[in-house]
Amino acid sequence: MEIILNPWPWYVSGPLIAMVMALLLYFGKTFGMSSNLRTLCAIGGAGKFADFFKFNWRDQLWNLTVVLGAIIGGFIATHYLSNDTLIDLNPETVVELQNMGFQNAGASLLPNELFSIEVIKSPKVLIILIIGGILVGFGTRYAGGCTSGHAITGLSSLQKPSLIAVIGFFIGGLIMTNLILPLIF
Repeated sequence: MEIILNPWPWYVSGPLIAMVMALLLYFGKTFGMSSNLRTLCAIGGAGKFADFFKFNWRDQLWNLTVVLGAIIGGFIATHYLSNDTLIDLNPETVVELQNMGFQNAGASLLPNELFSIEVIKSPKVLIILIIGGILVGFGTRYAGGCTSGHAITGLSSLQKPSLIAVIGFFIGGLIMTNLILPLIF
C-alpha cells in the first residue's frame, strides 16, 4: 500500500505513459482532454449552431472514457489513496508563497487561499478564477489543444505545432508565476 500512496518515480510513470502513447499511436488515436468538450457540445446538438461542432462525434466517444477515468481516478486518489505528508517544496518557494499570502504552502495540492468554498465568495478570487478559466479556454482553442494533448500526444508524435505550443505554455507559466501572480497577491 505504501507504493500506491506515495508519488511514483519518473522511471515508473514515464514508461507507463510511453506505453499508453505507443498503444494510442498504434490504433490511430490521439489523447487530449480539451477535445472532449467539443465532443460533448456536438452530442448536445451544437452542430446546429456552429460548423465547428459538425463532425462524427461517435468516433470520439472512446476519449470520453479518459475524462470519466480522470474524474473517478481523481476522486479515489484524493479520498482513499492520499497520504497526509506535506508536499516537498523548495524552501525558497515556500517563503515566496507565504510573502504572497499563502499561509500553508505545501500543505495541500491546492491552496485554500484560492480553492476553498469560503474564498469563492471573495470577488477578487472569483474574478481571478473566471479570467483564468476564460484565458485557458481561449488558449486551448487557439493552440488547437490543451497541455496534455500537445505535451503528451503531440510531442510523442514529433509534431512541430505541439512543440511550439508547449514552449508557449512554459513561457506563459513563467510569466504568470513570476510577474503577474506577485502583483495580484
